[in-house]
Amino acid sequence: MRIIHVDSYDQLSALAADIIAAQVILKPDCLLGLATGSSPLGTYANLVERCSQGRLDFSQVRTVNLDEYCGLTADNDQSYRYFMDTNLFNKVNIDKANTHLPDGSAPDMQAECVRYEALVESLGWPDLQLLGIGHNGHIGFNEPAPDFPAQVHTVQLAESTIKANSRLFEKIEDVPTMAVTMGIGTIMKARKVLLIAGADKAEIVEKACRGPVTPEVPASILQLHPDATVILSGK
Repeated sequence: MRIIHVDSYDQLSALAADIIAAQVILKPDCLLGLATGSSPLGTYANLVERCSQGRLDFSQVRTVNLDEYCGLTADNDQSYRYFMDTNLFNKVNIDKANTHLPDGSAPDMQAECVRYEALVESLGWPDLQLLGIGHNGHIGFNEPAPDFPAQVHTVQLAESTIKANSRLFEKIEDVPTMAVTMGIGTIMKARKVLLIAGADKAEIVEKACRGPVTPEVPASILQLHPDATVILSGK
C-alpha cells in the first residue's frame, strides 16, 4: 500500500482529484467506483471545477457506487443517488444513464444484490475505486464481522455507523438501519483503490494499514490489493 500524508483536507481533495482525473484522461471511458459521505466532497468539488474549466471530460465515463441505504427512494434527499446527483453528476458532463447505484427501494433486496453484482461484473469491474473509511474500519458498508463478505449484500448497520451518519439527518431515529453494499470481494476486483481519510481517522487507518488483516477491521484487506493508495490528511 502507498500511504501519502498531506497537511490539510484541501490538499487531500486536490491530490485525490488528480489521481481520478489522471484515470479519466488515460481511459476516457473508464469505470469509476465512487463513494459518498463527507470525505469525498472536496474531491468531487475539485473534479467539478476541472470539468467546468474544460480540463476534464466525463462524457464517456461510467460509474458504479459502493452502496445505498435500504428503504430510501432515489429522489429522497438522504439517498446516496441524491448525494451523487447533487455533488457530482448534475455538475459535470456525464451521461446519467452511465451512473449506477444499488436500488435501496427494490422490493426484493436479495434479487437487487444479485442484479447489482452482475451489473458491476458486466461493466468490467472498476478501473479505480474511491473509498472512505469508518471509525470502525468499514469500507462501503462492510461492517466488522467474522468474515469478509464476497459479493453485494445487505447489512445491518453498526450502532457507531448509525450514530456517525445521524449528523446528516434531523434525528437519529430517521437514519436507516440497513444498507446494500458492494462486498469486500467486489471492491477488491477494482484495478486500483484510492482510500481517503481525514485526521480524525488516523487511528483506524493505522490499524487498517499496519495491523493484521482481519474482517474485524474490514479495510485491512486492502493490504492485499496490488494497487492501493491511501491519502491521510493531517488536519
